[in-house]
Amino acid sequence: MTDFPGAPDPDAPRPGGRLRVLAAMSGGVDSAVAAARAAEAGHEVTGVHLALSANPQSFRTGARGCCTLEDSRDARRAADVIGIPFYVWDLAERFREDVVDDFVAEYAAGRTPNPCLRCNEKIKFAALLDKALALGFDAVCTGHYATVVERADGSRELHRGVDAGKDQSYVLGVLDAGQLAHAMFPLGDTTKDDIRREAERRGLAVAKKPDSHDICFIADGDTQGFLARHLGTAEGDIVDEDGNRLGTHTGAYGYTVGQRKGLRIGRPAPDGKPRFVLDISPVTNTVTVGPAEALDVTALTGIRPRWCGEPPAGPGRYTAQLRAHGDETPVTAELADGELKVAFDRPVRGIAPGQAVVLYDGTRVVGSATIATTVRRTRTAAAEPTAP
Repeated sequence: MTDFPGAPDPDAPRPGGRLRVLAAMSGGVDSAVAAARAAEAGHEVTGVHLALSANPQSFRTGARGCCTLEDSRDARRAADVIGIPFYVWDLAERFREDVVDDFVAEYAAGRTPNPCLRCNEKIKFAALLDKALALGFDAVCTGHYATVVERADGSRELHRGVDAGKDQSYVLGVLDAGQLAHAMFPLGDTTKDDIRREAERRGLAVAKKPDSHDICFIADGDTQGFLARHLGTAEGDIVDEDGNRLGTHTGAYGYTVGQRKGLRIGRPAPDGKPRFVLDISPVTNTVTVGPAEALDVTALTGIRPRWCGEPPAGPGRYTAQLRAHGDETPVTAELADGELKVAFDRPVRGIAPGQAVVLYDGTRVVGSATIATTVRRTRTAAAEPTAP
């Protein structure tokens, strides 16, 4: 890899504080401004766009994703304006194995994965970072809205970004201390509106480019159709909590815990209230539905914990976030036998195995784990408010 033409010269002198930075440029406004800020700070910056599809035209078009031919061109134009070298790296095979195949396998197992977390863990801060370090770069810079704080002892902490509506610390909760030591997030102290205004001032054509909200590798936004093409169709039953058959589906993988819409149940519940997906069984290809209160969860177990620093020494009080832009809820959590045990102060709803739980201490990200199992509140328990 040392023959990469954009690799820094390891023998070249570096003024104090100047880093050799590889800026991951998706083609959007955030990563463009992040690269520009890194260059303006005096770092030696090289831009790189990750080609994540063997056939980019199969990914989303119309500037709605982060993996299209348009995005690659937008990233190159931004690099030209900033005045930094620019390259395209092909990570399509690694992306397919670590993100797309994992996504399909998780749904096939009845779980609900978050592909953005997996991409950060396996692609941007594993495959990309490993290659960057091997080539002599000091850090990888991205346009995530999060903040890295360096402590007096030289260790680093990951904190929320100041823009609560754009904060992306949740999807970065998979980073460990070693990865965090080489991560640069220049946008954490700025709001999205200010970033767009800054992009205009800098003459970046992506200043008004729409944000991407969908899964980049599902071209038409139809997740159920994508899964059907990969997993096939298999008719199964939709049942209530007593096992009564209410309808049928064409694949249990097309549902997620907490889902209300698209159930296609013929008759209403006896009490007239809406029903939600409670459980998904890939073994029997059965989807179980029931009332909202049956979704109340009081505790969970997380597997494959990852820590943004030292693991907690014992039980501790934290807040937990369960969705990319969800609210925080107070919890008690501890590491036991390699698993994360989380107990909620009050029940929460709609927690699906496969999702991530991310722990916070104030604004600091403590770590994360993949939700494996949950404990539901008994239906006979007294009613009490639930967290959103």
